[in-house]
Amino acid sequence: MTDHSAGPEDTPSGPFYLLLGEILRPHGIRGELRVRILTDYPERMLEFDSVHIGTDPESPEAAIYQIEKLRLSKGYGLLKLEGIDDRNQAELLRDLYVMIDVDEAIPLEEGEFYLYQVIGLTVQTEQGQALGTIREVLETGANDVYIIDSPEYKEILLPVTPETVLNTDIQSGLVTVRLPEGLLP
Repeated sequence: MTDHSAGPEDTPSGPFYLLLGEILRPHGIRGELRVRILTDYPERMLEFDSVHIGTDPESPEAAIYQIEKLRLSKGYGLLKLEGIDDRNQAELLRDLYVMIDVDEAIPLEEGEFYLYQVIGLTVQTEQGQALGTIREVLETGANDVYIIDSPEYKEILLPVTPETVLNTDIQSGLVTVRLPEGLLP
């Protein structure tokens, strides 16, 4: 991850919320929810008093709920929200996202950034050849992969490793890369 020095006034196109998890299903009969964790720092979820529940982090439409209880178990979260007291109420939240307001996000370290901030950045080789723009970031087990829309090569799948991504400059909107041999036709 790289530079996160851009403030909210510099990133008007960012999402309203950051994803913490996705509600998979009710857990038990007392309104508890089984949540698939979508953050790299699940332990930070324990620090929040409330969360937003909604369908899309880019939409301002989300309901706020106070957290009654949250515990992490085997890669999932078990979340109890105030006012959700039985299985039927919990069922209504199935497939929705658990989110926090971007302003509530825990500050990143120097040189770190959020994945949404690289979407739309221009990618160029260390020799200055423009490759295209980042359309999406795939999070895989080993490393992330940038999906780059390229006018010349259509779609490029670039592994995000220290050897391939040399510099990410959010301010200038530029990612400089060293392509692995054989990546391009």
